[in-house]
Parts: sequence; C-alpha cells; structure tokens
Amino acid sequence: MMSVKLAGTALREVRIHLCQKSPASAGVRAFIENDYVAIKKANPQFPILIREASGIVPRIFARYEHGVEKVATLENLSREKVQSTLANLAARV
Repeated sequence: MMSVKLAGTALREVRIHLCQKSPASAGVRAFIENDYVAIKKANPQFPILIREASGIVPRIFARYEHGVEKVATLENLSREKVQSTLANLAARV
C-alpha cells in the first residue's frame, strides 16, 4: 500500500474514469478497491472523483492551479502502475 500526498501540492482535483467490467480497467478497479481508502484518509479534504461508465477507456484527469489539466490513460495498467501514475501527477507542478 502507498500513501500519496495530494493536498498541499499544485493539484486541485483528481478524476478517475473506468469501466466496471472491461479487462482494460482491471488495474484501476484493483487500485480503487485496495488503495483508495488509504489515500482518502491521508487527504480527507482533497476531491478525488470516481466515475464509472460502460465501455470507456480508463483515464485519470488531474486538475491543477489556474485550470491546467493533465490526462493519463490507465488502459491495461497494473494496480502498481496506476499508483505510480497518480504519484507522478501529484508531483508535477
């Protein structure tokens, strides 16, 4: 399990989009099942939005200060790769 610091960075919001059933979203589902609660407890006031829709490509959207937004595709990534993608987005300025 990992703890990602989200609050106190330039990051303002994280949105995770995934499909409930597709194999391409399996790593994202595993990440949410195993890591979401710990990350939310470490960042209780930080908005982390989970959006499920059938048949979509799993992605993570990171919104920063001044409306800047970055998107990363999570398609076919493992749970660990999803964790590192979130950590990399949190570290960006």
